[in-house]
Amino acid sequence: MTSPVQTNGLTGRYGLAPLGVAAAVFFIMGFVTWMNGPLISFVRVAFDLSDTSAFLVPMVFYVSYFLFSLPSSFLARKMGLRGGLSASLLLCAAGVALFGQFIAMRLYAGALTGLLVMGAGLSLMQVVINPLVSLLGPSERAAQRIAIMGVCNKCAAILAPIVLATVVMGDIGSISQHLQEATDPTVRNALLTGFVHAIYAPYMTMAVILLAAAIGVAMFPLPDLQAPPLPGLPADRRRIFRPHLTFGIAAMFVYVGIEVMAGDAIGTYGQDFGLPLTQTRFFTSLTLAAMLGGYLAGFMIVPRVLTQERFMELSCIIGAMLTIAAFLTHGYVSVLCVALLGATNAMLMPTIFPIAIRGAGAWTPLASALMVMAYSGGGIIPQIYVALKPFMGFQATFAMLVLPSYLVILL
Repeated sequence: MTSPVQTNGLTGRYGLAPLGVAAAVFFIMGFVTWMNGPLISFVRVAFDLSDTSAFLVPMVFYVSYFLFSLPSSFLARKMGLRGGLSASLLLCAAGVALFGQFIAMRLYAGALTGLLVMGAGLSLMQVVINPLVSLLGPSERAAQRIAIMGVCNKCAAILAPIVLATVVMGDIGSISQHLQEATDPTVRNALLTGFVHAIYAPYMTMAVILLAAAIGVAMFPLPDLQAPPLPGLPADRRRIFRPHLTFGIAAMFVYVGIEVMAGDAIGTYGQDFGLPLTQTRFFTSLTLAAMLGGYLAGFMIVPRVLTQERFMELSCIIGAMLTIAAFLTHGYVSVLCVALLGATNAMLMPTIFPIAIRGAGAWTPLASALMVMAYSGGGIIPQIYVALKPFMGFQATFAMLVLPSYLVILL
């Protein structure tokens, strides 16, 4: 008689427990990652920065994926799934603690170093966790499993900016006004010191939570998975760069770029319309709420109504239409169109990733690492946006970067 675990259609013979651990990790990953949106506004006030300097926050964070993903793949092969996940959480804990400490000391370069360490931890986490979820059951339900992870990730992601905006940035509007009016350097210094110290306790608390999660993962048995070779193709290392992986890397690069544009950059997008900082600090949560809705829709539709590939194509078409609408409208309507891109973006990565690593076999960690390296698009594309918007206008620049990205993914 077949056991219930073996007949589970979502995860096959592995059961739901490893998927539960993965869901918890995705929740943590979402909370840590999506604090970057309001952090851009925070550091701009705290360190009196230009847009270019403030956008070093997502750039350093996402470029770390490019720097550390390949080393992470070799570390993952050495340590295994459980050891790799635990090590990634430890690195994230160290990065969060460093960021909080250096922010409190008002050392921007040190804070960026903390983000780099955090990014190294998340690189290792992505290299390990994405193949786990993709391979933890039937391939035709991979997008559905990743959609569940996306729901957990985006619930945390919605929560993170709200927590940061209320607990840490509650008085950012008035503090910004006082800083503009203050002429005495001593008064300005006192205002800034009090403002940046508000971030210390929340970040140190998060570091402790990450440390506890690392210990918990180290004690939990997880399956060691790799993608089976494609039928009829030799599983040799020279074939690692098959067309679906090569195009998957390009698609992932532009996808993460437009995800960050819609999520992290939406606050500055709204400010460029003249909307108040007291409102724009919450705009990242609007995008993430839309993204959560997209994941839920994907979970219900894929594969019952549409295949994961057809759903991705539909998402790209709607995303392109919303981008055009954002360009043609102004104020809150335009911001709403940008926020709704979260819904169209939701099922892109869950579809791109499992397709790209198909047939990687023993080279699954390397294929996963190459895909995670492409996350650096999240740092590079927003920097292009900041560089071009003084010349082209913020709406035209946004549309010029996002619309071709959807077309690349669609093709």
